[in-house]
Amino acid sequence: MDKAISLAILAAGILLVVFGINASNSISSDISRVFTDAPTDKAIWMLVGGVVVTIIGLAGLLRGSKGN
Repeated sequence: MDKAISLAILAAGILLVVFGINASNSISSDISRVFTDAPTDKAIWMLVGGVVVTIIGLAGLLRGSKGN
């Protein structure tokens, strides 16, 4: 995987984690926590997706490219 692509994937993953944290601190998550004792599904999926995408980006960077 090209390093530029890996960096873009890593940045997207970090961005998703940040958005997930913000979504888990939102008013809708607070209301959801009152009734279900858990944040909204959207916040959870953004956090999980962000972590997965971040790991993929890191793996791509650590693996390096098998170029010329």
